[in-house]
Amino acid sequence: MKFRRQRREPTRVDVTPLIDIIFQLVLFFMVSTTFVTSPGINVDLPRSSTEALLNQEEDLHIWMTDSGVVYLDKQPVDFDSLKTILEQRATSDPTTRVIIEADTKVEHGLVVGVMDLARSIGLERLAIATDPESDGSGNNP
Repeated sequence: MKFRRQRREPTRVDVTPLIDIIFQLVLFFMVSTTFVTSPGINVDLPRSSTEALLNQEEDLHIWMTDSGVVYLDKQPVDFDSLKTILEQRATSDPTTRVIIEADTKVEHGLVVGVMDLARSIGLERLAIATDPESDGSGNNP
């Protein structure tokens, strides 16, 4: 006796639900991702074509705005309180790096004054923060 074989349709894997789930995961991670930016104080940093230093947790960031206000840890400070805080940090960790983030319009004397204050206290690791050049030409605006 001869039996007829039934033809089966080939099985297909439906990937539509998988694509939907992956798309939703991508959207979730894009929306929930936090982007790291410079915190708080609006300072127009000068441009530089050299590589940037990596920030460390123990670094001290001093911001100087174009109006001449000096900030430390997002709090405005005067030179006396800045000196006190720098002295405390110098006694606890003399290898602390002081990063000065000064606006391009800040007077040169103010930046030098803060650098001199830090050095006189014993903090020798100083850095001036800059923004990387956007046009890649190597010329400052």
